[in-house]
Amino acid sequence: MNHTEYKTVWNLDSIFNGGSASPELENHMNQTKARVSELEELMQKVTPVPEQLENVLKRLTEIRVRISQIRSFAICLLSVDSNDQGAQFYRGETTALQSKYDSMTSDLKRMLASIEEMEWGSLLASENLKDYRFILGEWREEAEREPSREVSNLMVDGYHAWGQFYQSFMSSIRVQVRGEELSVGQAINLRTHADESVRREAHEALVAKWTEHEGQFAQILNHLTGFRLNMYKSMGVEDVLQIPLAQNRMKPETLDAMLSVMEKYKEPFSEYLNVKAGMDGDAKMKSYHFWSPMNHEHQGMEYGEAAALIEERFHAFGTEMGRFAQTAFHEGWVEAENRPGKSAVPICAGFPLTGESRVFMTFPGTFKGVLTLVHELGHAFHNHAMKQVNGMNRSYPMNLAETASTFAEMIILETAMEQAETEKEKLFLLDEKLKRSVMNFMNLHARFFFEKRVHEERRKGFIPAARLNELMGSAMEEGYAGALDEVPVHSWIWTPHFYKTESPFYNFPYTFGYLLALQLFARAKETGEGFEDDYLALLRDSGSMSAEELVMKHLGEDITKESFWEKGMELCVKDSEEFVRLARSQ
Repeated sequence: MNHTEYKTVWNLDSIFNGGSASPELENHMNQTKARVSELEELMQKVTPVPEQLENVLKRLTEIRVRISQIRSFAICLLSVDSNDQGAQFYRGETTALQSKYDSMTSDLKRMLASIEEMEWGSLLASENLKDYRFILGEWREEAEREPSREVSNLMVDGYHAWGQFYQSFMSSIRVQVRGEELSVGQAINLRTHADESVRREAHEALVAKWTEHEGQFAQILNHLTGFRLNMYKSMGVEDVLQIPLAQNRMKPETLDAMLSVMEKYKEPFSEYLNVKAGMDGDAKMKSYHFWSPMNHEHQGMEYGEAAALIEERFHAFGTEMGRFAQTAFHEGWVEAENRPGKSAVPICAGFPLTGESRVFMTFPGTFKGVLTLVHELGHAFHNHAMKQVNGMNRSYPMNLAETASTFAEMIILETAMEQAETEKEKLFLLDEKLKRSVMNFMNLHARFFFEKRVHEERRKGFIPAARLNELMGSAMEEGYAGALDEVPVHSWIWTPHFYKTESPFYNFPYTFGYLLALQLFARAKETGEGFEDDYLALLRDSGSMSAEELVMKHLGEDITKESFWEKGMELCVKDSEEFVRLARSQ
């Protein structure tokens, strides 16, 4: 196929024709509001009878799907133009609708918690509720830590509003690099530029911009963290990790085991960083050189080449994944054009009502860009797999979302490694793999330290920007075990995960997904043809089991034990050892 046939601009009109001015969108919003009002009335009369609960759950599912459809559309529009006032309006409207939805589910959770144990067992045994048993059990447990209706209402114009303001503010920022005005996303993409002077100039331009605005960003982060802490206090939640763990359906023991393994295995990745820095004549790895390519001849790749490569590799993995890639690339599911004004953050937006997704990024023409693209397509494939799943069981946690995205990256990286013809090419690919290991075991560990300490200090009062820089610097030193030079103390500003109101501590889910995906891919290589069916089965169960139950069912492994996480870690250590061997031999 001619690579020019791969379009770099997505098609949103097939979802709602006419953008934020779409009459279809307005009609959809009005119908959704009407359904929410109807259900609010019904909820006042509902009793714990199977038929009534089934009716409520079906309606809640329909409303959630409809809200997601509008929210994803608004997010897509704002990703390409943060000044789209119509999209801003719909994002605000969906936030308000989501608040009402959350209040209704909170009321339902409290009712479920009030049911006597014997009656509860009888209720779950009902045929009407067989598809909802997992979510009902989860909701019954969650009842005691639900925010009050008053707090939920305040979140719309308080908590969530600050998160949305962060996104708009970040999208509006411009920097000058080589005389050209760039968005934050375009400037960040220059981290992979072959010319060291361009990387440094982009880095310095961004640092100057962060320094200029650090006071405003400190206010945003303080207000978000302060609201969250007060909300937790009203819910009787003392441990700031309790909610993130519940959202990821993980036990504390699982997180502790994974963090312990991360702590133990710093040295191989420090050695990789030191050896790579030494190849450039540096004693330690400078932060803005981290993403630089090893071999420039393997670095460049046009978007059409990247799309063709991904489509080919997905087809080689399995029929379902191959068909999915073909649809995504040829029916306008991907926005990849490199132009100013776009958001800095790659995303995958799911449209559950129509069973589609949209992937957004600014494709930089590099192999790193290929992996970013395939990462987001991995999320989209997860959405695709869930189309067959009933109702509430379609909603999966972040740690399993990041498993699917990382698994997609593995398909590209591992097959590229197998086909590498020279040691130079193999070194390039090992470098790309190890960058991901460093991000997951060092950078995300640093983010975890930072976020935990910010919550601890915010309890005592406002944290000034200078102190946030100190906290970020010390977290980076610890996370990277001192292996990073010119530590990016402002990374608390440009890391969007710190500002995600729906998902606090969106750091450890990446590491969870990375290590689990490594073991899944190792199993795929052992199984060979036919593993796609096993993989699809795991994805489809991802919305109706705890993380521990899911991995035990599909891999027969206990993830509360360090031994599980060490298996994945050892695969990454081998990559580091091989990189060091090849680098020194050259």
